[in-house]
Amino acid sequence: MARPKRIEPDGEVVARLGSTALALPEAHEEDAWTGVRWRIRTRTFAHVMVAQPGFESAFRDLTGVVDPTTVLTLHATGEELLALVHAGLPFYKPPWSPTIVGMVIDDGTDWTEVADLVTESYRFCAPRKLARLLGTPDNPTWPDP
Repeated sequence: MARPKRIEPDGEVVARLGSTALALPEAHEEDAWTGVRWRIRTRTFAHVMVAQPGFESAFRDLTGVVDPTTVLTLHATGEELLALVHAGLPFYKPPWSPTIVGMVIDDGTDWTEVADLVTESYRFCAPRKLARLLGTPDNPTWPDP
C-alpha cells in the first residue's frame, strides 16, 4: 500500500511565521523533513508542519485528532513552559523533548502570541551574544513587535 503524499503547511502561514522568525539576528529558513523550520545556526527554534494520517505525529497521538492539522513546535522554559503545557489546546506537549511545546495554528490563532513565542524560542536557542541583541523579556529592545 502506497503512503499518502504529505500535506505541507499553507504558504500564508509559512510567510507569517517567517516574517517574525527571519527578523531575528542570523535566523534562516529551510525545508524540514516535513514542513518548514527556522534555525539559528544549527538549532531549530520553530518548525511548522501538518500532522496528518499516514505519518507519525505526537499531536495526533496526544489529542486523537485525525484531521490534517497545522502545528508549530518551539522551545519554552520555566513558567512559560508550565503555563503552555497546562493550558490545553491549542497547546500540547510532545514527549520527545522537555523544552518543546506544540501549538495548533488555525483561524483562531493569536499571531501576537505566536510572535512572542517564536522570539522566546529563538532566545532559548541562540548564542548569548545574539540573544542579548533582543534585550530581556521584560525590556525588549529588538525586534519591535
